[in-house]
Amino acid sequence: MPQLRKYHPVDSTVVSRFCGVRTFMRLPHIKTTEDVDFAVVGVPCDSGATFRTGARFGPAAIREMSMMLRAGSANLGVNIFEYLSGVDYGDINVNPSSIEDAHRAIEEGLQPIVDAGVIPICLGGDHSITLPELRAVARKYGPVALVHFDAHLDTSDVQNGSKLTHGTPFARAVEEGLIDTEHSIQVGIRGIFSVEAIQEAEALGFKVITAREMREIGLETVAERILERVGDKLAFLTFDIDFLDPAYAPGTGTIEVGGFTSYEALYLIRQLKAINFVACDVVEVLPAFDPTQITAYMAGNIVHEFISVLAVKRRDQQMKDG
Repeated sequence: MPQLRKYHPVDSTVVSRFCGVRTFMRLPHIKTTEDVDFAVVGVPCDSGATFRTGARFGPAAIREMSMMLRAGSANLGVNIFEYLSGVDYGDINVNPSSIEDAHRAIEEGLQPIVDAGVIPICLGGDHSITLPELRAVARKYGPVALVHFDAHLDTSDVQNGSKLTHGTPFARAVEEGLIDTEHSIQVGIRGIFSVEAIQEAEALGFKVITAREMREIGLETVAERILERVGDKLAFLTFDIDFLDPAYAPGTGTIEVGGFTSYEALYLIRQLKAINFVACDVVEVLPAFDPTQITAYMAGNIVHEFISVLAVKRRDQQMKDG
């Protein structure tokens, strides 16, 4: 049997899936960066939500359903934990009454992970959490390319009188110099306040591909455009679960019809294995509107696909190095 890396999931052929404390993929819950390639971090903050709240319970729901995720990827043909070591780092303790305090805690909580060269994989939480995550990442790496899957642009300057909401993180991130917009791209966009909103996002420097355009040009071309846009830059993957059609992910705060299937989302992530990702998050899972837990399970699968991509990249590099 191939040698597993230091930290890996419990063997489900030995310990039943429904047994034990719920961690992501049944990884060990250890707050360490030593001998770790990636760390799954819960970020239960939904103070930036402007419509339906409850995404603070997203990390727990995703962990609950992640017990079904396997250590191998049939899609990419890789046994993940032969090449990667990963832990469930636990949750960041956020203040539910102050978004400023919550964001400060997120940034400070992630900094040791990022500084150690470990890839943080954050489970949200609403999309405002990406701003403090980017602050932590940019402090180590400088401005990074953003690969943004979403129904919404999240580039508003102000929402409901506030500059800190789940609809404004990327306007703030551009202002703070956290994003390399020339190499950033937003895909799946279909829920906008005005037709000028896309022009405003592009004026910030983003490349935008709407859901309609994605259907017209096809997913293969979309993937090619993402790869071309990012190039060899260090990148941050942020995935809002409402990128998917509500038929596949009903448990979210701001649903938008005309989205994508679970297969299409996973297909697109698989095509990004050449990108040099340094961080990732999956946001806006709202368990109260997810009666069958399909949204939480889908979010876990997004993370699984991302981890599989990292494993393939590591395997290919090892083969190249001999």
